[in-house]
Amino acid sequence: MNNETLIKLDGVTKVFLTEDVETHALSGIHMEIRKGEFVSIAGPSGCGKSTLLSILGLLDSPTEGSYVLNSHSVQGLSLPERARIRNREIGFIFQSFNLIGDLTVFENVELPLTYRGMPAAERKAAVTEALEKVGMAHRAKHLPSQLSGGQQQRVAVARALAGRPAVLLADEPTGNLDSKNGDAVMDLLQNLHQDGATIVMVTHDARFARNAERTIHIFDGRVVEESMETDPTKD
Repeated sequence: MNNETLIKLDGVTKVFLTEDVETHALSGIHMEIRKGEFVSIAGPSGCGKSTLLSILGLLDSPTEGSYVLNSHSVQGLSLPERARIRNREIGFIFQSFNLIGDLTVFENVELPLTYRGMPAAERKAAVTEALEKVGMAHRAKHLPSQLSGGQQQRVAVARALAGRPAVLLADEPTGNLDSKNGDAVMDLLQNLHQDGATIVMVTHDARFARNAERTIHIFDGRVVEESMETDPTKD
């Protein structure tokens, strides 16, 4: 990890309006994440974790406040510009894997690179490298239905990695897995972090949150505490 700031939020607030009701999902969030850092965002269900991750992933915009990603403000960007940055700068790992059932493992990992317009030979090399990193190269021709939940999540991690994003955003990546597969996915994220990846992970599981170097605790849409893990590799 270095001291260069990758993500900076200043006074980020998110208000949802439904009829006459205002719901304050986030209230005045200030946050900095450095390149190469592994950060977990923890808190109870409904506290604003997923809303925060959606804003970090440019899937949603704050009602107030500023967001700077990789030294560039993302305020006021058009939808196509936001989509382009998502495709190139952000890798998503979802709880539900979100693999396309009628595409092979290789094709699932390749798809975002196709949208990017990457040449075929370059795509093949990137996909192969990503699948090898997560230990799934031998399943490249399989369909998602032929894989276990843990294997599907590994493919989802490979898909997020293949484009070499600036940051990996993981939304409850162990939520649909048993404890053994959950531990295996966390070990994989730890290895990626040790190789230099920047990871922001939302979790409600304190055991998995401790895998990160730093945990940001959210409650009722506010940062209430930050804690550092002195030895994030320990059991």
